[in-house]
Amino acid sequence: MVTQTPSSDPHREQGRPLKQCHIAIEGAIGVGKTTLTTKLAAKLGSEACFEEVKENPFLELFYQDPSRHALAVQLSFLFSRLKQWQSLQQQNLFTQGVVSDYILAKDHIFASVTLSDEELTLYQQVSRLIEVDIHQPDLVIYLQSKPEIIMERIRRRNRSMEHGLTMDYLKRIMAAYDQFFFHYQDAPLLIVQTDRMNFAEHDDALDALIERIGNMTSQREFWADFSSGTGSLV
Repeated sequence: MVTQTPSSDPHREQGRPLKQCHIAIEGAIGVGKTTLTTKLAAKLGSEACFEEVKENPFLELFYQDPSRHALAVQLSFLFSRLKQWQSLQQQNLFTQGVVSDYILAKDHIFASVTLSDEELTLYQQVSRLIEVDIHQPDLVIYLQSKPEIIMERIRRRNRSMEHGLTMDYLKRIMAAYDQFFFHYQDAPLLIVQTDRMNFAEHDDALDALIERIGNMTSQREFWADFSSGTGSLV
C-alpha cells in the first residue's frame, strides 16, 4: 500500500508562490485533466507530469474484455505510477513546482471498481508489499462534469484504446471518484464543475481558476461558475 504524507497548503501558509507547489488535477476519464495540467503548468512555469497511460499494454485489452484483463491493467498502472512518483520525489520537483494529472490514490479508486473481490484482495496484498512514503500534493483540483459531456469529449478525441469504453463503466468510475473525494482530507481540495468551462480554448477560464485558488480560505471548496470568481463551500 502506498502511504502518503499529509500536506498543508504552503502557497498560503508558508508564503510559497503557486508555481513552487505541487498541484494535482484529478477526475474521471475524459474530464479534461491532461488539458488543464498542460495549460496550468505552462501558465505557472511549472513542470508538467502526466501519467503514462499509453505505456500500459493491457489498457486496450481491458476495454475489450474488462473481467479478463482488469487485474493486469491495475497492477501495471500501480507499478508505473509509483515509479514515476518516486522519480519526481527524488528530483525534489514536488517542492520546486509541478502540476500532475493524477494522484497515486487514483489506482485504488479504479481497482475498487474494476476488480473482483478476490482480485482486489490480491491487488491489496501486492500494494502492501511495495509500501512507501509518498509526498501529498499541496492542492488537489477535482474536475467534475456530466457523463454525457464526458462521453462526447471521449468520442471527439477518438483514441483507439477507448473505443470499447461504455457509459455504464464511466458512470461507475465517476461514482467511485465522488465517493473518494467526499471523504478526502489529505490535502486542500478545490472541486471544479467544468460543464461551462473550456480550459483548452479560453485563457480567461484559466486565469479565473488561478484567481479562485488564490481566494481559497478553507481546506475544501467548490467552484461552479468562473464568471463570478467565487464558489460555495462544501
